[in-house]
Amino acid sequence: MSFIKKNALSVFLAAWLLLHLFQAASTELMDDEAYYWVYSIFLDWGYYDHPPMIAVLIKAGYALFENELGVRLFPALLSTATLYIIYQLLPRKNDALFFILAASVAVLQIGGIAAAPDIPLAFFTALFFLAYKRFLQNNSWFNGVLLGLVMGCMLYSKYHGLLIILFTFLSNLSLVKKPAAWLAVVMGVVLFIPHLYWQYTHHFPSVQYHLFERNSPNYKFSFTVEYVLGQVALAGPFMGWLLLWKSFVYKTTNLLERALKFSLVGFYGFFLLTTLKGRVEANWTIAALVPLLVISHQALIDNEKWKYWLWRLVPVTIFAVMIVRIFLIINIPGQKAFVKSQYHNNKTWAAAIAAKTGNTPLVFLNSYQKPSKYLFYTGKTAMALNTQHYRRNNFNYFPIEKELQGKTIIAVNNGDYAYFSDTLQTSKQLLGFLKIDSFYSYASINITVPEQLQVVNGQLQNFAVEVTGQENRAVPSTAQLYFYKGDKVLTGFDVLITLTNGVYNITTAGNINLPPGNYTARICLPTAVKNYPTINSTFCKVAVQ
Repeated sequence: MSFIKKNALSVFLAAWLLLHLFQAASTELMDDEAYYWVYSIFLDWGYYDHPPMIAVLIKAGYALFENELGVRLFPALLSTATLYIIYQLLPRKNDALFFILAASVAVLQIGGIAAAPDIPLAFFTALFFLAYKRFLQNNSWFNGVLLGLVMGCMLYSKYHGLLIILFTFLSNLSLVKKPAAWLAVVMGVVLFIPHLYWQYTHHFPSVQYHLFERNSPNYKFSFTVEYVLGQVALAGPFMGWLLLWKSFVYKTTNLLERALKFSLVGFYGFFLLTTLKGRVEANWTIAALVPLLVISHQALIDNEKWKYWLWRLVPVTIFAVMIVRIFLIINIPGQKAFVKSQYHNNKTWAAAIAAKTGNTPLVFLNSYQKPSKYLFYTGKTAMALNTQHYRRNNFNYFPIEKELQGKTIIAVNNGDYAYFSDTLQTSKQLLGFLKIDSFYSYASINITVPEQLQVVNGQLQNFAVEVTGQENRAVPSTAQLYFYKGDKVLTGFDVLITLTNGVYNITTAGNINLPPGNYTARICLPTAVKNYPTINSTFCKVAVQ
């Protein structure tokens, strides 16, 4: 017992890590983890959805263990290291209170194994504040370089890291007078240039997706309510409201605490505002848990009343977390929770499909999750075909499509069973299959369209486009222009693509019969799967007169 008291932090972190590793090895991958694992197969400076840090971490872990543990190894290590760094950030330390606070935030325990960008972002956020603490004590050139290095790593983890940098600067405007601070900025930008160049050469798909395409067409009050309730639950299912309240009213005493407070309030405030444009995923604010734990610890360190209630309720949180851990590991019959569909039956689902299709490559329609899990659990070739009813993702850039051109494939869909008449009832859903002897698609081609199109008296006004990514492939002469109202497909019209003097022009093949109004549209190129063209442009606005 004396050993435990003397080494309380080490014992706590060791127990935390062991639980994470056991959970990581015993739980099947969730959808996005499998998708990020495919990232790691094709390492690049950028991806459609995120920067590459998570791909690098998965690649390193999977090189050691070719299973779920390997995928999650470094996220589990980083989530534990994040707690250690947070502890180092505490000006006044109360071990018991720190352990209670960490254990009260259930998402740190359950989500700490997830091979997702949030984990490295949280780690490098904590490391950023530790480097900033050193910089405040001594703004030397070395500490400036160190701060810039961490800033670069934070941005390579997730774009949200830019908010931490911005709010830290706003908390201390005198940084503009410090040359070493400018060195840190230059260092961070230089490190991030390869990713920016990747974005440039791919026409900034991440910017288009995150800032425009994933926005909801109409604001719903439920977006804001869900966000607020989700953040309270994320901060702790029982005492999260207390941590948030005490942190928001806490009066900072130094520049480090001021940066933490600015980042905390700014992070939550920024995403509260974004609910006006669409639904905000609860996990987008994971980085804010770093300043939340530090500030709430300082706010509660001398408050015996609230520490008493934290002590009383933390066993309930731990019990609830253990139930969830067991549920994730064991496939309990009769449970229909959403999380079950992600963490269970993946191996049997993939094995059943492989038994039916053999070694024939599979093309899954409108799902990046299914081909990712099929790839992971069978090792057989699969890709996603993103059509007019879905959205683009990194399967538009993976070289898998190029490898399958002209080959025999089997298209897989969970719907349209008249066309996909060969079906299989799997442990997850009914799937339809269609064998295609010579596959072709143009998913890698990107068509840049004007921001605004005009339809006058049923006639689409001709317009020019920029075509990239064809890799010496001839662009098909016909395509379809699909019209949308919100995110719902209304109809598609045939258009012609002609190349004149090096310029691609789009002309209509007939009348556009739509009621007058404002719509959005995307250009889609044909594939070997009838009625399922690929998405090849971002949305553009269309005014029908």
